[in-house]
Parts: sequence; structure tokens; C-alpha cells
Amino acid sequence: MEKKTRVTSPKYQRIAADIASKIAKKHYQIGDKIYARSSIASQYGVSSETARRAISILTDLDIVDTIKGSGVKIKSYEKAVDFIRQFEDVQTVNHIKKEILESITKQEKELSYMKKNITNLIDKTDRFRSINPFLPFEIDIEGDTPYLNKTISESNFWQNTAATIIAIRRNNSMLLSPGPYAEFVLGDRVYFIGDDKSYDRVISFLYPNMKENK
Repeated sequence: MEKKTRVTSPKYQRIAADIASKIAKKHYQIGDKIYARSSIASQYGVSSETARRAISILTDLDIVDTIKGSGVKIKSYEKAVDFIRQFEDVQTVNHIKKEILESITKQEKELSYMKKNITNLIDKTDRFRSINPFLPFEIDIEGDTPYLNKTISESNFWQNTAATIIAIRRNNSMLLSPGPYAEFVLGDRVYFIGDDKSYDRVISFLYPNMKENK
């Protein structure tokens, strides 16, 4: 039995959104201290690294201030509200994309060639093109890339390739709009958009030793 592809947001994004929602509802006052990283990790049942990324999102958006040795302080209700609105918009788009994935799965018996290409959803279905007119490129993350387990931000992916990552397929999940804190994990399939030369630049960037070995 084929496993269904699940479309999800990164856990640290969901945690950041949950904290921002509490701030937006004014459960806290401006200047109040909230959970330390260890407390967030414990409360949400995640690793300290996942908790750190959630806090980083809130800090980057000026929703909170992170002061070393002093914890996390509430900074802005308004920006918390803005983040929640944007997050909910993304979830709506993700829901539409999930329905498209499920529809394609039902068509597999009639369209047998789609079985091998279901992971290429973005560039294999007309209905998805109507939502996103860009045909993405794709590349697999293998063990010989120097950016294995590095985040998109740490690798300066966009600065080096001028390409934008729009999705990562990991195991049986499709991670849409992964954001700068998503890591390149062995076995990932990365979808990105850019100009006609983007694919060559991404290949050269992720696998710099490839040309040397030719």
C-alpha cells in the first residue's frame, strides 16, 4: 500500500507560531520574560535545538528580544499578530497543495507513470502549475556535499546560487516553504526555482568536487 505524502510546516515554525499567538492575545505584557530555551523544549517535547530555532524566528521578526543570561522578553504585540496572519496564510496554501497531492494519488492506477514521478509533484501536474507558474528544478542531497546537515541560511544558498528553495521532500513528507533554518539532510530532494542557469550553479555549489573529478 502506497504511503500518502504529508505536507507539513517545520516543527520549530509551529512552535514559534504558537508562542506568537499567545503574545498576540496579550497573555503577556511588553517586557515580560517568557520561557527559556530549555523550558520550551520541555513544554513542546522537542530538542533544545528545535526550541532555539523557534526562538530565533521570533527574535528575527522583532517579536521578542533574546538577551544572553536574561532569557527572552516580549517586545511587540503587533509583529506577533503580523506573523500569525502570515503563518495562517501559508497553512491555507499548504492545505490546497495537500488536496492536490491526495487527488494525484487517486489517479495513480490510471496514470501508472505517475508512480515513479509522484515525488516530482511540482513539475508533473497541471493543477499545481496553476497555483505556482514556476517549474522548479530538483536535486538530491548526497553524502559528498560539504553542506550536509547545514541550514539553508548557514550555507548562504541563495547568495551563492541566486536560486530559491521552495520545497524539500524528506522520506514521505513534503516540506513546503522550508525557511532559512531548514537543514540539508542526507536523502533529501530539494526543489528550487531560478533562471535557466540556476541548476548548473546549484550543482557546482552543492557538489564543488564534481567538476574536478570529471
